[in-house]
Parts: sequence; structure tokens; C-alpha cells
Amino acid sequence: MGRRLGIVALALLPAAASASELQDDLRARRARVMEALGPDAILVHWSAPSRVFSRDVDYEYRQDSDMLYLTGIGQEGTTLVLMPGNKTRKSILFVSDADPRREHTQGHLMTKKEAQDASGVDEVRFASGLDDFLGGLMNGFPPGERLTEYGGEYDVFFDALKAGKARLALVFGRRPGVKEDLPQAYDYAERMRQRVPGLQVQDATPIVWGLRQVKTPYERSVLQRSADVSSDAHRAAMRAGRPGRYEYEVEAELERVYQQRGAPSWGYPSIVGSGPNATILHYETSRRQMKAGELLLIDAAAFYEGMTVDITRSWPVSGKYSSEQADLWRLVLAAQEAGMKAAVPGNHTTDVEKAAEEVVKAGLLKLGLITDASSKQHRTWYTHGICHWIGIDVHDVGDYRRALEPGMAFVIEPGLYVREQALDGLDDTPENRAFKEKVRPAVLKYKDIGVRVEDSFLLAETGLVRLSARVPRTLEEIEAFIAGRD
Repeated sequence: MGRRLGIVALALLPAAASASELQDDLRARRARVMEALGPDAILVHWSAPSRVFSRDVDYEYRQDSDMLYLTGIGQEGTTLVLMPGNKTRKSILFVSDADPRREHTQGHLMTKKEAQDASGVDEVRFASGLDDFLGGLMNGFPPGERLTEYGGEYDVFFDALKAGKARLALVFGRRPGVKEDLPQAYDYAERMRQRVPGLQVQDATPIVWGLRQVKTPYERSVLQRSADVSSDAHRAAMRAGRPGRYEYEVEAELERVYQQRGAPSWGYPSIVGSGPNATILHYETSRRQMKAGELLLIDAAAFYEGMTVDITRSWPVSGKYSSEQADLWRLVLAAQEAGMKAAVPGNHTTDVEKAAEEVVKAGLLKLGLITDASSKQHRTWYTHGICHWIGIDVHDVGDYRRALEPGMAFVIEPGLYVREQALDGLDDTPENRAFKEKVRPAVLKYKDIGVRVEDSFLLAETGLVRLSARVPRTLEEIEAFIAGRD
């Protein structure tokens, strides 16, 4: 067959939970956005475009995360309009027109009723009427209504237009680089400025992303369910991995659990790296055969009910850590523990980073992998940040300058990667030559060992909650779990 689009009608609806609970949460999210925007604004937001995989075949469709957050609708060709000043119809959704031919080739398209039931918006219209709807509004005419029958639904926005106070709110997202193509929102903003004199353009990104950063009670429950699915997948992978098997066999086990539990896909491409591959941060090939005595690093999680966590473990394929592997695993675990203690309301993610880093530097000095804990030598082996937000996206949106508060969800993921090549990449200076000479024996001792411990956390009112607690974490827990896999 030819071109295939993966159309997902509703990405966030849980199979076994009440749909009304999700709809209530979606309504509350939109209400908070509209409260922040004010009555003179109109927000327009589009679904993500399809992406080409090769020639006439597209990737499986993935909805724009902000559209998921505000509507729960995963169908392509959807547009959301929010009008805070309207009397009753404040949220209006535009969905693809009925098209029997398209449905024959690509699958069911949501009806107006299905879209309204799923999202809880006030009104649903067909996408073919979007331009006329917005054009009518910007010219002061109630779209689709006779003036003799008009009841004043849009009067607040019309008055704002006349007064030169009307605002078009768009989620611009990350600022593009000078050489990057401008996203749709930029082009649309410019077109509207040219056509509607006096119309102000507002970036709604801080509003929407600021709300996404603090999870609602409903989102917290979904995030825990997503973590449970991903945790069980990690446990299944631990049972499947052993000497002689291939990395892709373990990856298949992860994805088997995702599918069996109702997750439509992974939240990010799985990293399954054995031996030296464990020292590659974003290794995705999964083709190597595992050998006895090696570690297997797995960084993987499912996209479940619209939420993704992030979990990593490095565990011994043969069931027992070597003394060198144990040294590094205990060190990253101690660093994570230090970071967890710093993850309290009022602190920042930088405080978590600093607490873990101090432990790492002291540990590396003790192991002989650095010679000066007051320098940046530790960055030779400790190569990445350890905190990022999680949620609808695995690297979710949020302001890292914002203090931690209940409802925020994030990871703590210290890792150490001993690659002999890392020494070759250092600048040729007297200091670096002396450093390499002193640490080389330790580098040869720990060569090709990559360890990362990553858990997903929710900062609750009662303290820090480890969402991925089902996955064995300490050396003793991991070895005991693997010992029982047969």
C-alpha cells in the first residue's frame, strides 16, 4: 500500500478511567489559560503537521504537545480557538471535515460530537470553516450568524478590536535560530498584522508552558501510571537480558510490555547499550551481542495516556557487578541520593545538580579518575546535566529559573562514562598532559564502563515521590532481582 498516516483520534483518554475526569481537567487547563490571557485576546493553536518518513510514507502521527495539553485530541488537522471574553462559547475546536475517501485510506475521522465529548470544548466546527470564522471575527462580524439573530456572543472581542486593544495570542515556542525556517505561528502572526491594523500579537508560550510545568492532580495520577508501565518494561528487560543475546532482543521486550499495557509507542527512542556502547549517551543502534561480565545500560520509557517518564539503569548481564562496575554504580547512586535531598520546595534544579556534582567529584578523586576536585576534570567522565522536566514530552517544557514547587515532575540522572578516547580529546597543555599521565592507570581499570541511574520524580506536598520505584535500584536490589529471573 502507499502513503499511510497514523491518525490517533484521542491520545490522552485512558482505557479504564473515567472520561469525565479527563474532560474536567482539560476544561480547567483551558480556563486557566484564558484567565491569564484576559478578555481582549483570542488564542489560535494548530495541530502538528505530518512528517515524511520516506517518499510517500509518513511517520506515525504525533500530535503537538500543547494541543494535547489543551484538548486531548490527537487527530491531525485540528485547530483550537480560545476566546476568553465570549459569553458562552469560549473554546471552539475545528476538526477535519467528513471525508469518506480519506477514511477509507487512513481511518476514522472524529465527528463533531466525538470531538466535543472527548475534549469538553464548548463548540466544534469543521476545519473548512476556520478561515471564514477568523476572517469574520477580525472584520467585526459574528461568524455564521445573521446580524438579526446575533446575541452578542463576541461583543467583548469586537469592542477590543474597535479600541485597538485586541490581541492575537499564539504559542510561539522556542525561539528559532537565524538560519532556521520560521514556524507556522510566526508566518500567521505577520499575515494577521498586515490584515488587521492595530491587532496586537501576544506570545502565549509562558502561559501555556508555565501551566504545563506544574502538574494537576489528574496529570500526577497519569504520570504515575505511565511510570508503572515503563518500570514493568524495565523489569521485563532485566529478565530477558543475558550473555549471548542481542541488544535488539532486549529492546523488543521493552516494546512488548508497552504494547501489552496499551501504550501506543515509546516516549523516546530506546537506548539499549551493552559493554562499550553503554558509554554512548544516545546509542540507538541496538545490534551488538551481549557478553558475559558486561553491563547493559537501558534508558527507556513508554508514551502512555499522553505522559512520558524517563528511567535508566545499568545492570550486569551475568547477574553480578564486577568490583570496578560496583565502584561506579555506587558512586552515581550516592550522587543521585544527594540530588534527591536537595530537591525540596524553594530550591532550584541547579541546587540538585550542585549537590550531586560534589559527591561525584569526591568519588572520582578517590577512584583516581581525577586529580583535582576543585577543577573541571570531572567533566571528562561526568558529561551531562542531571535534571530535566518530564510530562507530555520526555524533555518537557518549563523554566529552570523557577523555584521547585509541589506538582513539578523531573528526573535526577547522574552518569559516568569512562572512555579512553575522552583523554585524547583534551587540549594539549602541560596541565592536561600531567592529568592524563596520572589518571591513565585508573582509566584502564574502568575503561568502557558506562553507568547512569535515572529515576523520575514528582515533588508532592508531602515530599519527593520516586515514580519509578518499581525498578530495582541499589546494587543489592538489582543483583537479587536478576538472580530470580530464571
